[in-house]
Parts: sequence; C-alpha cells; structure tokens
Amino acid sequence: MPNTSFEILQVIGVLPVDEGSEIKISVDSFKNHEYISIRKYLKSDTYTGPTRAGITLTTEMIDKVAQTINELPDDITKIEEKELGRFARRKGLNIVLRISSYMNAKGLDIRQYQEDSTYTGWTKKGIRLPLEQLKEIKELFTKTATYFKEHKENK
Repeated sequence: MPNTSFEILQVIGVLPVDEGSEIKISVDSFKNHEYISIRKYLKSDTYTGPTRAGITLTTEMIDKVAQTINELPDDITKIEEKELGRFARRKGLNIVLRISSYMNAKGLDIRQYQEDSTYTGWTKKGIRLPLEQLKEIKELFTKTATYFKEHKENK
C-alpha cells in the first residue's frame, strides 16, 4: 500500500526571524514524493508550530535555486531590487526568486506566480527571507542542494 502520509525527513536548518518566529528549511515527503519546504514557524505561549507562510520546491529546482542565491554578492548594499530567476513547477506555474523592498527593508522573496486562462499573478504561496541574513541563507540552500546530491548517490 502506498504511503499517503506527510513526513518531515530531515530539517536542514533554521533561520531565526525574531523572538517569536523562525523559518525552517526541511526535506519532506508526501505520498512518496520528496520536496523542499521553506516555512515560517511561530513560537509563543499559545501556539508553536508551522504557519501558512511558506513554499515548497521540487527536488529538481534546488540546484538552480541554490546557485542563483549563491551568485548574489555578499555585500547586501550592492544588491538591487530585481527578479533573479523563474523556475517552472508545471505549465503556467513558476517559482520566482526576486529581491524586493517592503517597509524599507530588502528581502529575498520566493513566491509562486501563475499564468493561465483563469488567473495571472502572484498566488498566496511564498516566503520572504531577510536579506540581512544572506550568509546564513546561502549556507542553508547549499546544504539543501548537497543533501539531495548525496541522497541521489546513495539510492
């Protein structure tokens, strides 16, 4: 019987956002399909756990996404607002990496963009990573890409 349950296979790392929240990058499995989950988690007296804020990447995307992020200069003051890349999830649905400003702070947005006959624009799925933690972001994405390279070799 096929496995139809959700399972976190490996937490790659955690990026602290503020006192009450963090972003976790993990390798998850659902119905025997592995994917990368980038999700915001809350930590408070009333609730501790995942939020809706987040996105999943396919295992095929991670090398290109990690490479794109690692090409950013280490000096974040030299990074301009722009789209960094689009990665096809399926026909009409892309994951878009971009640098944008919100409330006078630059961030790395990883968002889903839909283009089809019913809708064109951003969906609710996505996450914003604080650009001031770019060094840690690069390390986490490199670690994630390495995990899948090693995982493929061991299969």
